Amino acid sequence: MTYIDLPDTEARDAAFYLAMEEHVARHAQADDCFFTWQVGPSVIFGRNQVAEAEADIDYCRRRGIATFRRKSGGGCVYADRGNVMMSYITQAGPVGFTYNKYVSLVLLALRRMGIEAMASGRNDIVAGGGKVSGTAFYRLPGRSIVHGTLLYDTDTENMARALTPPADKLQAKGVKSVGQRIALLKDMTPLPLAGLKAALRRELCNGSLMLTAADVATIEQMAEEYRSPEFIFGKNPPCTITRSRRIEGVGSVEARISLHAGKICNVSFTGDFLPGDVPTERLEEALRGARLEPGILNKAISGGEAGAIRGMDAPTLISLLTEQT
Repeated sequence: MTYIDLPDTEARDAAFYLAMEEHVARHAQADDCFFTWQVGPSVIFGRNQVAEAEADIDYCRRRGIATFRRKSGGGCVYADRGNVMMSYITQAGPVGFTYNKYVSLVLLALRRMGIEAMASGRNDIVAGGGKVSGTAFYRLPGRSIVHGTLLYDTDTENMARALTPPADKLQAKGVKSVGQRIALLKDMTPLPLAGLKAALRRELCNGSLMLTAADVATIEQMAEEYRSPEFIFGKNPPCTITRSRRIEGVGSVEARISLHAGKICNVSFTGDFLPGDVPTERLEEALRGARLEPGILNKAISGGEAGAIRGMDAPTLISLLTEQT
């Protein structure tokens, strides 16, 4: 198997590495390719998942956790610098055969490191009494791409908070993934994270291919698709979230926000607040089509629409809608 190297050590986001898989699948001549990657705190949704049903989007924004969507199916994953992400590109073949080949290769490598790992279900790996790796798959013409996580020393609190939306504030036409107990490989091996990555490469690969600066530039262009809000949130079916707060000098305010494709398609305000100088309908109309991002919301209500609620100002309204403090 051929290991795919980058010509530099620059830190990159998940969008880049997902695009890199595509680029390698389309252009590399080797039958089997492999590489590992790491990113800052990130949540990556599966192709068919409802983002708001899988993650606490507001928590992610507050904590600087990036959100992405991949083109493979499967569940939502959390990744950070304590995670190793693995990408395997091979010839097209039956899904089950490709999964089994990939999982078998990773299992063999882990066992040679002294980690007693085993396959679980269709595409997971468990060790130490918990899940240490999950896997997802998709096809391109003539090629198959398998990618997965490998938990070494991830921030488990961040993971638990990011992947658990507040259930009492969300009603969505989708099914939330069921969490599973995880284990960390740092508790099963004396190898440091860098040593684990080196061992994976040594055990799985017998050659290497260095991408060029031109390859990197092409991948960066491809990555823009993965970074676009339309790709990340555009497949979401409609869902409704509720924001409520008691605001000094204003009263209790509840906003029921209907979202579709990551944008507000309708919003209504209730509570014991008093009407302001602007009709509430004007505020609701101004917010339609906006994303729940502070800068975008601020622009949407720049005409003084927050004044529809007496005593309300734009920063306070935006903090209510985005659940920021």
